[in-house]
Amino acid sequence: MAYLRRIVLKPDSPRRGYPWDIPAVADLRRGLAIPAGVSFFVGENGSGKSTLIEAIAMAWGFNAEGGTRSIRHSSYASESALVDHLVLEREPRRPRGGFFLRAETMHGLFTELETMEYADLRPYGGESLHTRSHGESFLRVLQHRFSAPGLYLMDEPEAALSFRSTLTLIAMLDQMAREGSQVLIATHSPVLAALPGAAIFELGELGARSVAWEQLELVQAWRRYLTQPESYLRHLLASDD
Repeated sequence: MAYLRRIVLKPDSPRRGYPWDIPAVADLRRGLAIPAGVSFFVGENGSGKSTLIEAIAMAWGFNAEGGTRSIRHSSYASESALVDHLVLEREPRRPRGGFFLRAETMHGLFTELETMEYADLRPYGGESLHTRSHGESFLRVLQHRFSAPGLYLMDEPEAALSFRSTLTLIAMLDQMAREGSQVLIATHSPVLAALPGAAIFELGELGARSVAWEQLELVQAWRRYLTQPESYLRHLLASDD
């Protein structure tokens, strides 16, 4: 199910300054169709991945620092103005499920969940999310709050995950897509982006381009590095000569 069908900038949105001068954001003037299932936004730092995911999440009604639509936790307001100029074309039916997982703010969100007056951790497995490792807590949230079909957004979920845990996430994403969820993910992980059947948008100087996994610069760079790391390291590390 494609709960979110298309994103586009309003015609009167600014054209200069941050984030409007990011090519992937400027590219939204012609609109970007979002398919059903899982979609990845991939690109270098500064390419607009997190900025775009954040704005979509806020426009959908999610908390800017992560969580469900009912959570309003905030530690530091750093959001861009993109949300005020973004139009989301939606499926008329509202999904039952939904969550915004933002890696950099999850620790604060975990604390907020446990200190709220109406705190109820049963939806998260019934125990403190701080009693497990960072990666285990991520997986617990994914396992317990990403089950109902809906729209789910993730900003660099691999940040807390080991290789094996990333494979676990891939299996979960596949299951979510099969059960009717739509998932948008900003990532630097070539492992995660290899999910079969997923749509991949590479964000860069040309805007947002739909590409195959094998064509990603990210994938090609990792292949070169893992095959011959010394070819990179000799240019980076100081020598005695």
